[in-house]
Amino acid sequence: MVNEYEIKKQICDIGKRIYNRNMVAANDGNISVKLNDHEFLCTPTGVSKGFMTPDYICKVDENGNVIQANAGFRPSSEIKMHMRVYQKRPDVGSVVHAHPVYATSFAIAGIPLTQPIMPEAVIALGCVPIAEYGTPSTNEIPDRLEKYLPYYDAVLLESHGALTWAGDLLSAYLKMESVEFYAQLLYQSRQLGGPKEFDAATVQKLYEIRRKMGLPGKHPADLCLCKDQEVNCHNCGCHSQQNVPGLPDPQRWHGSTDMTVNDRAQSPEVIAEITRRVLEQLNR
Repeated sequence: MVNEYEIKKQICDIGKRIYNRNMVAANDGNISVKLNDHEFLCTPTGVSKGFMTPDYICKVDENGNVIQANAGFRPSSEIKMHMRVYQKRPDVGSVVHAHPVYATSFAIAGIPLTQPIMPEAVIALGCVPIAEYGTPSTNEIPDRLEKYLPYYDAVLLESHGALTWAGDLLSAYLKMESVEFYAQLLYQSRQLGGPKEFDAATVQKLYEIRRKMGLPGKHPADLCLCKDQEVNCHNCGCHSQQNVPGLPDPQRWHGSTDMTVNDRAQSPEVIAEITRRVLEQLNR
């Protein structure tokens, strides 16, 4: 069994990786690891994740209360968000929060990462929705995150960044890498005229590959907010408008498996509603 000091060193190593890959700036981001049901290690607030040493790392209980912290260090102000993940997902052993440039750009634009554009992303990552905006360091973020926890292993945080979780620290970090890589590919392919999405049949084949691989975690191959529909998560349409309250109900599109997310986004009703909202903002 790995001792606490070694885990602290691993947290520092992942912090350096996140910092060196431009997934955080200055003192942004936070990392946590579950030791047991009552003890968790986490990064401190107000320090760069690229320059930590093991003595920086704090220990908290399941409520975020400090168990141990060296002088001058306090647990991350976002620890509430981490604790909510552990509370609702007993299978999770580590949580990573960062601000990767492309993924955060999608979070700011209000665009979830749900388009099936490459096999690896469909198989390993699944859909990445957007949790509605909450004030940092408050219970607003965990409260708005909670409804996504049973179905996903990664979310974008509206106008904030990205959050990933997994059974261990390395897997949670690699999930963050995958989110950012997927977001970059989606962004760049849009500059080339738009990505070509997999159809429903292709997605189902990729889901079957995942099932055979027996990969851990939550994934639309097994779970989906729209799992009662006869379409798969990536093509069901329930994710593309989920963060724009008042837009036409995406359930109405579930019967069509050959309509892409781009098609839905270009629906006259959706465009009309977006136009109305823009005009409202301009006239204020």
